[in-house]
Amino acid sequence: MKYLKINIEENADAEILKNAILQLKGVASAEIIDDENPESELKKAFAKTKEQFKKGDYETLVNDIFDILTKK
Repeated sequence: MKYLKINIEENADAEILKNAILQLKGVASAEIIDDENPESELKKAFAKTKEQFKKGDYETLVNDIFDILTKK
């Protein structure tokens, strides 16, 4: 899978931009990630914990959370 990273100005409405990008042909998904607020990344990591716990994949879970917390 390929990704496209777009940096926006602080006063831009990210939700409107996201909706516009989702209308483009070939775009499967779009998400807003706030580098200033790592909470969004942490929420994503916790969202997949159920599957990881079911599979017994504790090491990956801990590594994902550790990476998020230590990343600048």
